[in-house]
Amino acid sequence: MEEAAGGGAGPGCGCKGIRSCLLCEGPAQAAPPPQGEDNFTYCPATGLAKGNEHSEFAGWAFPFPGVLLVEEFITEDEESEIVELMDRDDWKPSQSGRKKQDYGPKVNFKKQRLKAGSFTGLPSFSKKIVAQMEACSVLGGFLPVEQCNLDYMPERGSAIDPHFDDWWLWGERLVSLNLLSETVLSMSCDSEDSIQLFPTSSKENGELNPPGSFTQTPPCQNPGKEGRNCTLSPWLVPSREVTVAVPLPRRCLVVLYGEARYRWKHAIHRRHIQRRRICVTFRELSEEFSAGGRHEELGKELLGIALSFQGRPV
Repeated sequence: MEEAAGGGAGPGCGCKGIRSCLLCEGPAQAAPPPQGEDNFTYCPATGLAKGNEHSEFAGWAFPFPGVLLVEEFITEDEESEIVELMDRDDWKPSQSGRKKQDYGPKVNFKKQRLKAGSFTGLPSFSKKIVAQMEACSVLGGFLPVEQCNLDYMPERGSAIDPHFDDWWLWGERLVSLNLLSETVLSMSCDSEDSIQLFPTSSKENGELNPPGSFTQTPPCQNPGKEGRNCTLSPWLVPSREVTVAVPLPRRCLVVLYGEARYRWKHAIHRRHIQRRRICVTFRELSEEFSAGGRHEELGKELLGIALSFQGRPV
């Protein structure tokens, strides 16, 4: 990984390379450039990404597939118990101002090597959480082989840059439980293609006009400003100009799959960490380690360890 000029880990800091946090950003090193505001917000009720009121995309929307959001997935008492149990174990410094607890196999991503190592399973308190996931529509057959707890704090400048989770090792569904405070998952796309926006039929319900309601005339020359309602034609915008905020309420479960997993990067920006936040992420194995895959036996071994629910952080 490329090294940051003048970088270096500070006390209690786990940053490496280009990563930094408030603990290691001294006065001689400029802080990372501020991230721009997201210009769309995901609506779980409709599955649409809707243009934010003060952006040029206000009044426009597009379907945003691959996100499942379950609010109040656990109770306040369950949340308190889980966090208390986590805090009995050490939190290790991680990059970008976070702390972590890992429950998973030993992985060398560069060489694509995997072994059990000192992995003894997921923690006992996760057994009930994993069982509750079976009721979720997109989590049929979800068998987590890894759990990563991440602790975010505003005084450390905790964040995570836009990224894809590894595709070689981890399967399609990424599952996270958001604890202690609300935050925002910011989705961005680096592809060279375009997104087709449609005008919403009303600001109240956020529904899209049916395709048959569009005229055949070209879109407005400047559809993002006062002339945007002069036609109902769709509006094509470069994917790179679109960022989608996915609000995550406290105690919600969020699942990324399909396009949201493989086409869109996800990030947590500093400005969205206002108080302590813990993210519990569960990952399943890719097809290579599943039934019929090249490393099926290794996958079975690791799943057997994971689902014993007798683990301690590795």
